[in-house]
Amino acid sequence: MNRPDPDALLARVQSETPTRARGKLKIFLGYAAGVGKTYAMLQAARQLTRQAQAVDVVVAYAETHGRQETDALLEGLEILPRKTIEYRGVTLSDMDLDAVLARKPQLALVDELAHTNAEGMRHPKRVQDVLEILDAGIDVYTTLNIQHLESLNDVVAQITGVYVRETLPDSILDAADDIELIDLPPDELLTRLRDGKVYVPEQAQRALNKFFRQGNLTALREMALRRAAMRVDDQMRDYMRTRAIPGPWAAGERLLVAVSASALSEKLVRRARHLADELNAQWFVVFVETREQLRLSQAQQDQLARTLALAQELGAQTQTLAADEIVPALMDFARAHNITKIIAGKPLRPRWQEFLRGSLVHQLIRASGEIDVYVISAQAEPAAQPLRASWRPHAPFIRYLYAALLIAAATILGVLTDPFISATNLVMFFLLAVVVAALFLGRGPSVFASILGVLAFDFLFVLPLLTFAVNDAEYLLTFIALFMVGLVVSHLTVRVREQADAARQREQDNATLYALSRDLAVAADDKDILRALKTNAALVFDRRVMILLPEKTGQDLTPIADDNSELAENEYAVALWAYEHGQTAGRDTDTLPAAKMRFVPLKTARGILGVIGVTRNDESKPLSPSQRRMFDTFASLVATAIERIQLADAARQAQVRQATEELQNALLNSISHDLRTPLVSITGALTSLQEDAALDDATRHALIENARGETERLNRLVGNLLDMTRVEAGALHLRLEPSDMQDAIGSALEQLERRAQGREIRVQLPEDLPLVPMDFTLIVQVLVNLIDNALKYSQAPIEIRAHAQSAQIQVQVMDRGIGIPVEALPHIFDRLYRVQRPEMVSGTGMGLAICKGIVEAHGGTITAENRLGGGTLMTFTLPLKNISDAEKRG
Repeated sequence: MNRPDPDALLARVQSETPTRARGKLKIFLGYAAGVGKTYAMLQAARQLTRQAQAVDVVVAYAETHGRQETDALLEGLEILPRKTIEYRGVTLSDMDLDAVLARKPQLALVDELAHTNAEGMRHPKRVQDVLEILDAGIDVYTTLNIQHLESLNDVVAQITGVYVRETLPDSILDAADDIELIDLPPDELLTRLRDGKVYVPEQAQRALNKFFRQGNLTALREMALRRAAMRVDDQMRDYMRTRAIPGPWAAGERLLVAVSASALSEKLVRRARHLADELNAQWFVVFVETREQLRLSQAQQDQLARTLALAQELGAQTQTLAADEIVPALMDFARAHNITKIIAGKPLRPRWQEFLRGSLVHQLIRASGEIDVYVISAQAEPAAQPLRASWRPHAPFIRYLYAALLIAAATILGVLTDPFISATNLVMFFLLAVVVAALFLGRGPSVFASILGVLAFDFLFVLPLLTFAVNDAEYLLTFIALFMVGLVVSHLTVRVREQADAARQREQDNATLYALSRDLAVAADDKDILRALKTNAALVFDRRVMILLPEKTGQDLTPIADDNSELAENEYAVALWAYEHGQTAGRDTDTLPAAKMRFVPLKTARGILGVIGVTRNDESKPLSPSQRRMFDTFASLVATAIERIQLADAARQAQVRQATEELQNALLNSISHDLRTPLVSITGALTSLQEDAALDDATRHALIENARGETERLNRLVGNLLDMTRVEAGALHLRLEPSDMQDAIGSALEQLERRAQGREIRVQLPEDLPLVPMDFTLIVQVLVNLIDNALKYSQAPIEIRAHAQSAQIQVQVMDRGIGIPVEALPHIFDRLYRVQRPEMVSGTGMGLAICKGIVEAHGGTITAENRLGGGTLMTFTLPLKNISDAEKRG
């Protein structure tokens, strides 16, 4: 029993599931101008407007070229105004992307998908405008000619002799939801061209003589039909897989393209894309970075970056490998990734160079085993010639002079030691000179030293002397051996040096990333992150950087405060676009390249956290490809650091919320009984007074006094609750005034008059007690809580003492009660903490915590300790600050 392919079913469901985040793309595909693409697009749009549920359609951009039948189709459709821009004194008009996004129709008509926008527009290419429209959830109808596909660029140039500059990635066509082929026989197209229905007569004649030839049109038509057939074939295969229809399925192919810094590599990538489409294969583009590749010029590095970017646009997976040898690295990658076909470029070097240095293609073929190797020719396109840097010697000529001096030194040393050692042993001096030249001067000077050493040895140390003639033929073997050994030693020495330079460069890169990672790891906030980034970026890139993070509303970006860096309005717009779309934008990119800064989004698994901007100090020197990769790595590290800080803040806030909830629950549990008890007593007293009119005066007075006492108790409890809330929230604001501590103690005793009735309280205060800068009401509350606590746990007399010592005043409240267990002393001032005793005394566990908060807010201290002989000693101190300062603060 045949079962459907689950992967195919999943892909089908995902493709058919409507998404509100992205619109649908339909491409009207033709093979040349004039076949009727724009006409068919407008006709299809008009049909949608006539449906029972009419579709909201706008014409964002349509180019009719003055054709009357096409202009007629525009009647009745809403046409958005075009955006005008001044460029070199000429006014140009183009599609207004912002107008389309603001209008937000259901369907937008955008003609000429491969068009290049005027300089100054948001995107260099119209296809990028279309992608942004699709991302906004708007469907798009558009037109495209087959020759504008990037993978067919070389083939079109070979057939027509015209190199098409306006191209777009094949992935755009692959991702289209629908493709409609607009076909017209070449003879009919040529007739339309001669009748002036495509171009004006002068343009039509030039087109007939160049591009619009019968053979060209037939070949282009075949490519369009083939591409449409491939699309239909893919749809048929998907249909058969999802419904488990048996068929001859080809085994999966996997292609590998070996590229270099040559312009030929772009052609290899395009051919590989075409072959991957035909084989329905996954494909990889690999560059092997050897020690020789580390010496690439800036132009070669840019060419390599363009090749890899083109491969990514066409849908390849790109990989850069670091290795000593190219072919073994390619074969290891091929076997590890189950590659079935390798694509390489035809050798461009002369045959004699291949004989001396070997051919990578031949080495690939010999090492490939069962893997097929495709060799692509480069002679069809002049632009595909290898990229050659201007000739220059291996090093300045002074190095060759130094090499000659080394041989001269070896010669002098040989002359001095010649009477003592044999001539053959003198060769070691010249070999030593060759090694030194290879180590410090390079390959060219070392080879020069080898040749010069052989000549000097023959001229001065081999008979007959002072001539290059040789009497003994055995010396010829010595000369050859000396020269060959010199070459081998110089080659190996230079190779070791190059490997050391490469390792040093990698070590420097790793050290740079380590330094940034170390600085970011200890960063406590966004400003620390910015300082770390600026320090390391200045050392590596010599660039000014800034970080922009979203505000709490999530709508605007705000630069992290640094050295008053300012961001122009247009630069801010670029940064906002990069943040909203999650793509790199600005200078040296395909989006808003006229900007002065390059903005990279800070991406993490949680989304986009912000953007990082970089501008160069030297306006004429852009970032190299390696610097761009390094800066992208910097952005990833910064994003991770910001995410860590945000997560830490979120964790702290969660802990605060959890602690607050726990406090609220504990508070409610603790005070529920204490709140209910006085309320019950008050309610009972009032009920008795209301219902029993026969009560005598003494009973009535007792009930009223009881209710009054419970009311005061309830008032203290509510006051403690409010004080605890203010202490926990940090909202305890002091009104410091010079106050008399004796008055504060008297006020506290007055409030506790009923509570302390019948109890002995002794107050010992010196007559010269100074005034204390304090919040009188809050300190009275501290004294009330401490005295009330002593009244609860002691029946013996209570003592209150106060005296001044140095720069503070000390107040003590002492009792002879049951004391505090030793293990409870460190926690006695914790909020809601109560000592567990067999005989429970009513309380909430807030009084002492409130005392601690008030005293510490004054800059004082509070302690508790057990007295000798039993009882508790509570002591708090307040600083005796300058009275005038206290009056000002009050």
